[in-house]
Amino acid sequence: MAAFLIGLAAFMIFEWITLGFNLADGHPTAFYVVHGILIAVNLVLAVVLGAIALRGLAKRDQRPPV
Repeated sequence: MAAFLIGLAAFMIFEWITLGFNLADGHPTAFYVVHGILIAVNLVLAVVLGAIALRGLAKRDQRPPV
């Protein structure tokens, strides 16, 4: 599960940063405000998911073998 979350977080960061750079000029200001908020929220979510995954991996390594 942790590996999936790390992959998802990496994909989200790549996807939303790429979208941010690919936004074309010529749209109304509201378009950029809304997309800027979407990008910011999704990047925060990606960081949170990555942190949860890394904590899960750290806990897994500390458990005694079965």
